[in-house]
Amino acid sequence: MALAIPACAAGARPVKSRVPPVYAEIAKRLRIEGSVSVEATVDFFGKVSDVKTLSGNHALAASAEDAVRKWRFLSAPDHSTVLVEINFAQ
Repeated sequence: MALAIPACAAGARPVKSRVPPVYAEIAKRLRIEGSVSVEATVDFFGKVSDVKTLSGNHALAASAEDAVRKWRFLSAPDHSTVLVEINFAQ
């Protein structure tokens, strides 16, 4: 099971829709757990335009990035950067 928790700072953009990350089968078999911190750049329309892993296990990072790329945020007058923490646990 993987839980996605936006680490929102004051004034951060609200999430319109979330896509849960897929827990990679190899990570499950090896019992790899932990948090992945991801920085998402969001455009005017609320679409994620760029994602970068800041910290966390590399075996889980790709899944976290793929999920956050599919998230949608509320529209805003400017681009913004949102920090998201994805927790992977079995």
